Amino acid sequence: MGIEFYNVKIREKVEVPESAVRKVRYERETKSGKKSVRYGLRAEHEGTKMTKFVSESDWNALDAPID
Repeated sequence: MGIEFYNVKIREKVEVPESAVRKVRYERETKSGKKSVRYGLRAEHEGTKMTKFVSESDWNALDAPID
């Protein structure tokens, strides 16, 4: 089963195999000093790097290496 990403270069949705997907956490500090975390998936399709933001539960459920 693959994961669907949007390829902005060809303007189409593409399916990438789970074996080619890596998990990423984006952390930043807000103006008020709180810590904000976003969970994403990264993949490459025909030379185009793609990112897809997902919920924390989807991120935890996926068995992929973490960047």
